[in-house]
Amino acid sequence: MNTHTDAFLSSVMDLLVDTVCVVNVEGRFVFVSAACEQTFGYTPTEMIGQPMIDFVHPEDRARTLARVDEVYAGTLQPHFENRYVRKDGRTVHIMWSARSSHDTRMRVAVARDVTDRKRAESMQAALYAVSEAAHTAEDLLALFRRIHLIVGGLMPALNFFVALHDRAKEELSFPYYVDTYHAPPAPRPLDSGTLSAEVIRSGQAMLLRADTALDLPPRVKLDVGRNTLDWLGVPLQTQQGPIGALVVQSYTGDVRYTECDLELLQFVSTQVAAAIERQQMDARLRHIARHDPLTDLPNRTLLHDHIQGALLRAREQQRRLALLYIDLDGFKQVNDSLGHAAGDRLLQETAARLRGVVGTNGMVGRLGGDEFLVLLDGDPRAEQALLIAERLRTRLGQPLTLAERDVTVSPSIGIALYPEHGDDFKQLIRCADEAMYAAKKSGGNRVRLQDGAVEPD
Repeated sequence: MNTHTDAFLSSVMDLLVDTVCVVNVEGRFVFVSAACEQTFGYTPTEMIGQPMIDFVHPEDRARTLARVDEVYAGTLQPHFENRYVRKDGRTVHIMWSARSSHDTRMRVAVARDVTDRKRAESMQAALYAVSEAAHTAEDLLALFRRIHLIVGGLMPALNFFVALHDRAKEELSFPYYVDTYHAPPAPRPLDSGTLSAEVIRSGQAMLLRADTALDLPPRVKLDVGRNTLDWLGVPLQTQQGPIGALVVQSYTGDVRYTECDLELLQFVSTQVAAAIERQQMDARLRHIARHDPLTDLPNRTLLHDHIQGALLRAREQQRRLALLYIDLDGFKQVNDSLGHAAGDRLLQETAARLRGVVGTNGMVGRLGGDEFLVLLDGDPRAEQALLIAERLRTRLGQPLTLAERDVTVSPSIGIALYPEHGDDFKQLIRCADEAMYAAKKSGGNRVRLQDGAVEPD
């Protein structure tokens, strides 16, 4: 083939949309068609003489070299795909067709940029994954972990967090926060002026890069740390407006976010927002089903499940439990004389006082009417259960204002102990109930253990 023919063939290949490459046995480019600049960002002059493998994405180099060995062994490779790093730092997905010449030991390959196709496939897969996570994740934390993995499949997401907006409190919280250097921030007002707050407040995505000028509203304060180079946040949009934001950030120049990344994150954010709304609704329904609507205390169903679990652990660990059955003396008179609204307010205040005294020592629930149950699962002895019950009696007996009147309502409290008074839920409830009625028959405003009574001071 003469020089004119070579020049003609070269000019023909330069007209092709796909890139034609010839690589020698040392792995260096000896010919690259003009299309390489569109695909890789480099001119043919910049690529010729350079090792082919240097342009390959670091994570794909080992399998690329293994495939090169197969080509030299005579295996045709019509649809091999790997990633290359463009001159501008972006990653491109390439599909190769390659074969080698035994005579020249040269490797000829035709490269096609399939980045758009891979991106579409990734986005579709991400949507399916988010939809599946919305239906299978057991709670919000599990959902956020799945979303982190899904986003990480679309772009670098080592530093990733979810910010949620509580409309009732006008507060921003961070229920999922993974960061190389920083701990999760405390909840903050929506008008705190932070970047994530601005994304939610404005409903607009935000991309900040170290190599671009910052054009932020005066109300916004940089809250991403002085070492952050790139910050990308998109709102979680719903029909009622933004409920939060998805954020990725980078502290190194190796990871740079682009408008393409912004589009990807925005693409999945609507599906993510719907998944979060679904989980929140499911959580609210589960909460309503297992909590008293007036006091927000665990109801009989949740109490039963919790006590059954506590009994199982107590048997395995040979620990004690105590159940306190509480009934308000004179509640009916308050309800009849001051009205149901005052009665409801009394029950709510009783719940708050019970929670305040019990704290982390156990669980408080409402059985119905003016009857409450307290589980003490910290391995209490009789003396400790009696001491806590006496604190409850004293606290509940303090006056409160209802319908502009000072009202004092005392409790009758019965105590049953595990294992002394029973080894199952029904036995313990019955014993605590019997002790409570014994206390009420004795005049009320007192604590009675199933085996005896403790009179008030």
